[in-house]
Amino acid sequence: MAEDDIRHYSRAELEQMARDGDTVPTRADAPEIRLDEAFWRTARLVVPGNNGKTSVHLRLDPEVLEWFRSQGKGHLTRMSAVLRAYMEANRDKR
Repeated sequence: MAEDDIRHYSRAELEQMARDGDTVPTRADAPEIRLDEAFWRTARLVVPGNNGKTSVHLRLDPEVLEWFRSQGKGHLTRMSAVLRAYMEANRDKR
């Protein structure tokens, strides 16, 4: 598969595309894979390894989130970096 043929969409973008009728059709030459009962009998759930980060639910002021998003891709990484800098600057102030 060509690198330029990979597309990334957020869930919100996909939902909006479906509402607008603007879906991306499956390529005509895409392989069709049929999974039979034998596949599902032996299928195993594989949990990704720990990447060193913890997922959390965080409530933010809308303008704060929008500002980070406006900076482009990687806004969550930047938010984490800001929090890390704050933590390191205040670590000894407990």
